[in-house]
Formats: sequence, C-alpha cells, structure tokens
Amino acid sequence: MDAPFGGVNMIFFGDYLQYSPVLDKPLYHTHALAQQYNERQIEMQCAQKIISQINCVVELNQQMRTEDARYLELLTRLRDGKSTVEDYQLLCTRVIGAPNLKISLQQEPWNEAPILVFRNTLRTQLNNRAVLNKAIETGIRPVVCVAQDYIRNKAIDDLRLRKAILELPDNKTGHLPGYLPLVPGMPVLLTENIATELGLSNGTRGIFRQLVYDELSEDVQFDVAIFPKHTKFITRPKYAFVEFSSCKLASGLKDLEKKIIPISLTEQTFTYDIKDLLTET
Repeated sequence: MDAPFGGVNMIFFGDYLQYSPVLDKPLYHTHALAQQYNERQIEMQCAQKIISQINCVVELNQQMRTEDARYLELLTRLRDGKSTVEDYQLLCTRVIGAPNLKISLQQEPWNEAPILVFRNTLRTQLNNRAVLNKAIETGIRPVVCVAQDYIRNKAIDDLRLRKAILELPDNKTGHLPGYLPLVPGMPVLLTENIATELGLSNGTRGIFRQLVYDELSEDVQFDVAIFPKHTKFITRPKYAFVEFSSCKLASGLKDLEKKIIPISLTEQTFTYDIKDLLTET
C-alpha cells in the first residue's frame, strides 16, 4: 500500500527534548540543500514527512516515578533549560564530601544507592566489588560465572586470546561481561523483554536467588587478580532463578516459589581484532 505504515493506525511515544541519537541526527534535524542525497538522507527526509502527518498529540504531564516534589520541579526546569541558582544549590547539597551532607555511605539506604559513572570499566569494577563485599558480609564463597567464547562455533584454545576476550569491557562484547560475580540476594535488572504481559520487560528489577549449573570434576581456577583465591568459577551455567516482586504471574511455576522466574542464558556475537596479540616478526 502507498499509505504510511500500510494504512495502520500508529501510536508513537517520545520526547523531542531528550538527548539526540548517538552518532546520528534527530528526527527534527534540518538537512542542508544538496544536488544529490544519499540513501540515508533520503530515508531521514521521508521519516520527517511521515511524522509531520501526525494529527493528534497527547502530552503526558503526570510524573509516575518521582515523588519528591522539589526535585521534580528541578527536573522540569532543567528539561526546559530554565534552571535556577536554587536548583544548582540543591544539587550541591547532594555532593559527597559536602560539609552539610550528614550521611554515611556505609549505612542504609545509602549503601545500596545506585552509583552513576561515565566509564564501563569503572562501573564493572564497582559492581564486582559490591558483589564480593556482599559475599564476605554473608560468609558465602564468591561465585563467578565465566563467559564461554567461541570462534566459528569452536572453543578458543589459545589461552592468551581467551584471557584477552574475557577481560574486554562489556560495551565491546554485546553487553555481556567476561566475568559475572553472583551472590544470592543481589539486585539485578532485566535488559530484554521476556513476558511484557507479566511485567517481565526491559528495565524490570529483580533479586538473584540461585544459579543452576553443571558441576565439573575439577574446580576450575582462573588467573584473575580482582577475585579472591577461594572464588568458585562456573563455566557451565544453565539458568538462574530470579525473584521479581512485580511479576503478575497468578501462581508460582512448578516446584518454584511464587515470583521466582528462571532466566536462561544469553548469547551475543561480536568482533574482536586480534592484531595486538600477534607476535611481531
């Protein structure tokens, strides 16, 4: 059909004041006049023409996540580019180390507060440290799930290559870490939709309860300085049991407590340049 979207009614959700797409142009970007456009530019102009045909706009103005009225007002002004000195002063009161910040990061609820960082490597280090601290606190042997990497469906035999791939930051491996420390009771986050009708979608928070895996005859060890020597490395995981308090499943699955959902393994394909590992001749 010649009609946009095949003549089917569409509903779009979005916010033109959000950050622009990474390494791309926003939908409202004005294209410079040119004698000839490439395929990508033509597609973007077609998208602009289609989106301009929207004839009904509904503005959602009720905030469903933020309950702090003062902070919500700050965010609203920030979104519109109308921040005030008072907003800046309010944010300064939350800076760690400020004289008027009378809290301890060792006490609840601040010891479980999210930490925002700019680097994936630092984020991974903080997450690993938090899990190890939790294991030490509860007296549990640290458990680390090790990624199984393959090249053309064959296991990697070269130890240097295997070690290098396992240590890659997860932004280069399809967001799957080489080493995943686990401890019962740790918070986890779904990163893909599993069953949206049951409330199991991207961004849903849960609590890790148990890892099911195949035991090896020997206790495999890896030369990783960031983990304690008595760490148990799991190389044959099967699935994990995760508790989702927001799950809408009417009753528990067979042989499982209510709200406990098994999460299967995830696979990703990525490229890696091994030239840095090759010996110069």
